[in-house]
Amino acid sequence: MSTAAERVQAETTDDQAAPAPAADLGARDLYLNRELSLLAFQRRVLEEAEDETNPLLDRVKFLAILGSNIDEFFMVRVSGLLDQVDAGIVEVGADGMGPPAQLVTVRREVKKLLADAHKCLSGNLLPALEAAGIQILDYPALNSAQLSLVNTYFAESIFPVLTPLAFDPGRPFPHISNLSLNLAVLIRDNKGVEHFARVKVPDSLPPFVALRAKKKLKRHRLQESEEFVWIEQVIAANLSALFRGMEIIEAHAFHVTRDADIEIQELEAEDLLESIEEGIRQRRFGRVIRLEVGDDMPAHILEILMSNLEIDSSQVYRVKSPLSLSRLMHLYSLERPDLKDAPFPPAVPRALTDSDDEDLFALVRRQNILLHHPFDSFQPVVDFISKAARDPNVLAIKMVLYRIGRNSPILEALMEALENGKQVAVLVELKARFDEESNIEWARALEKQGVHVVYGLVGLKTHCKVTMVVRREEGAIRRYLHLATGNYNVVTSRLYTDIGMLTSDEELGADVTDLFNYLTGYSAKRNYAKLLVSPVNLRERFEALIHREIDHQTQGKGGHLILKMNALVDQKIIRLLYQASQAGVKIDLLVRGICCLRPGIPGISENIKVTSVVGRFLEHSRIYYFHNGGEEEVYLGSADLMPRNLDRRVEVLFPLEDPDLIRHIKDQVLGAYMADNVKAREMRSDGTYVRKRAGRGENAQSVQNVLIERARSTSR
Repeated sequence: MSTAAERVQAETTDDQAAPAPAADLGARDLYLNRELSLLAFQRRVLEEAEDETNPLLDRVKFLAILGSNIDEFFMVRVSGLLDQVDAGIVEVGADGMGPPAQLVTVRREVKKLLADAHKCLSGNLLPALEAAGIQILDYPALNSAQLSLVNTYFAESIFPVLTPLAFDPGRPFPHISNLSLNLAVLIRDNKGVEHFARVKVPDSLPPFVALRAKKKLKRHRLQESEEFVWIEQVIAANLSALFRGMEIIEAHAFHVTRDADIEIQELEAEDLLESIEEGIRQRRFGRVIRLEVGDDMPAHILEILMSNLEIDSSQVYRVKSPLSLSRLMHLYSLERPDLKDAPFPPAVPRALTDSDDEDLFALVRRQNILLHHPFDSFQPVVDFISKAARDPNVLAIKMVLYRIGRNSPILEALMEALENGKQVAVLVELKARFDEESNIEWARALEKQGVHVVYGLVGLKTHCKVTMVVRREEGAIRRYLHLATGNYNVVTSRLYTDIGMLTSDEELGADVTDLFNYLTGYSAKRNYAKLLVSPVNLRERFEALIHREIDHQTQGKGGHLILKMNALVDQKIIRLLYQASQAGVKIDLLVRGICCLRPGIPGISENIKVTSVVGRFLEHSRIYYFHNGGEEEVYLGSADLMPRNLDRRVEVLFPLEDPDLIRHIKDQVLGAYMADNVKAREMRSDGTYVRKRAGRGENAQSVQNVLIERARSTSR
C-alpha cells in the first residue's frame, strides 16, 4: 500500500503524462501517534541523563524527572486508553491507531525506556557518583559501624511509622495507595503456616538512609563523602521487629500507579469546589494502571498482587532496583555545587533600571517591558502586584491564577491589597491537574479575607495568564497589564522558560476588561481588538494568519512561520501547515514535547523543520511568528496547538507591536533556538530525533546558555 508521500509523487508513464494526484492530507501515515510522540520526548529527557557533558547531579535530576514523567503518563494517558478499551470505544486518532494497539505499543516502548534508564543508573551514574564521593550501598555490604548506625535509625525513626497489614480470611487485602512503594512480605508462623503481609515504605521519610559523612582527600583537596542505603532495604532487613515470633521467608518491593485523571461532571455539580475535593479523594482510590516489581519477584508473590489489585500481566512491569526513579531527586538536594549547573543571578532589564524614576507605573506608561524568565528576574512581576497593592491610586486588581505554589508573595500582595481597600478579583482554576489541592487551600484563604474568587467556567479549563491593575490617574482611569506565557509561580519561574509583558496599551486593556467580564460574569463578546482568545476567536484567527502567509507566498512576498510551543497535536492546524509547506512557505517548528506532524515528506512537508530543545530549563514559552510579507507579527501566550487549548480551554495569545521587541524575539530569541547545536534535536519524518551537532568551523551554541549570557550583558 503506497504512502501519501508516494502517491503525491506518482506519475504516469504514458507519453501524455497526467498531473500527479493531489495528496490526501488526511491520510493516516501523515500523522504521528501522540502517546508515542510523548514517549519520544521522555527519551530525550533520558538522553540528558546519559549526557556526560552535563553536571553529574543534574544528570541524576533528569533521571528523576523521567521517573516522575512516566508516572504521570500512566496516571493520565494510559488510564485514558484503558477507559476507552473498557468502554468499547473503537474510534481511532488521526494516525489510525486505536486504543488496544496503542496500549501494546506503549508497553513495548516504556519497557525499552525503563531498561535503558536503569542501565544508565547502574552502569554510569552510580559509578560516577561513587567516584565523586557519593555512594549508594546495598544493605548486605554495610560494615558493623554502618549497621549499628542504620539499625539505631530504624528503631528510632522508621519503626514507629510502620504499620504492617496482614491479609487473611479475617482481614481483606489492604488498600495500596497511588505511587506508594511497598514490601510484599511472606512469613511463616510457629505452626508452619505461611501468611502474606504488606508493609508500606513511609513517604514521610527520606528515601535514603544516610550512613556517615567523612572527609577524604581527593585530587589534593578535601571533599565531602556521603554514603547512603535505600530505606526499603533497611526495612526489609528489620522485618522481624514487625513480625515478632515469625519467620521471615521473603520480602519484595512493589510500586503501584493508579488512575489519577479526575473527571468532573460540572453540569451536575452544584458546587465545583466540593466536586474537585471529592475528585481528589477518589484519585487515591482510582483503579490500578501499573504494577512495578523487581525482576527477582517470584511468581507466587506476583500472583497474589495481580489477583488482589485486579490487573493482568500486561500491566506488570519488571524493572531493575530501585523502583520509582523519581525518588532519585533526593540526591539532587545534596550540597554539592561542584556537581550542578552553576547558579546565575537573574537579570533586570535596562528598561527598569536605566531611569531615575522609581515609579513602575510611569515606566510601563513609557514603554512595553518584556521579561524573559528565568534569564530575567521574576521579581518585577511580584513588584508590579505588590506596588499595586500599596498604591493609593489603584482601585482594583484582577488576576487569573492557574498554578501559583505555596507561600507565594503574589498571594501576600493580594491580601495586602484587600486590606488597603482595593477591589480584588481572582479567577482560580481548580482543575489545574495535580495542583487542585494546593489551589483549593489558598482559594479558600483568599475567600476568607474577602477576595472575590471565581472558579472558572463550566466545561472549560481557564489556562490564560493575565493580570490587570486599574489605576486612577489625573481624573481618568488607566489599566496596566501583565500578560504572559507562564504561571504566577515564583519557584517555577526559575525553572521554566517563559515570557511576560508589562503594558498599559489602551486597546489591550479594553480587551482584558472584556475577558474578565467573560470569565467572571456573562459576556458573549467575540470581536476582541487585539487578543486571540479561545474558545472564542483563537482558532479562527490563527488559521487566518496561516492562510495569510500562504497568500503572501503565492504572491511572491515570501512566507515564513516560526512557531514555538510545547505540543502540536491539532489535526486541522497540521493539515493547514502541510498546505502552507506545499505552497512553499518556510516553516520552522520549535516543539518541546508532542509533535504529531511529520516533517520532510517530499511534496507535503519538505519545507517544514521540527526542532526540540531539552535543556537545563523546561521550555514553556509559546511564541508564534508570522513574516506577513515583511510586516512581521509576533504573538505570545498560553496556548499550545492542541484541540484542548483551541476548543476546550480559555487561552490568550497577545501581540507584540513594538518593532524593537518584535526584532528581539525574532532574531535574539527564536534565532538563538534555531542556531542551537548542543541541546537541540531535529525530527526526522519517521518521528525519531537526531541531535544537532556543530559543523566544522562552527561554535557550539546552547540556546539557554546564550540567553543567560545575553541577559547578563544587556542588564544591570
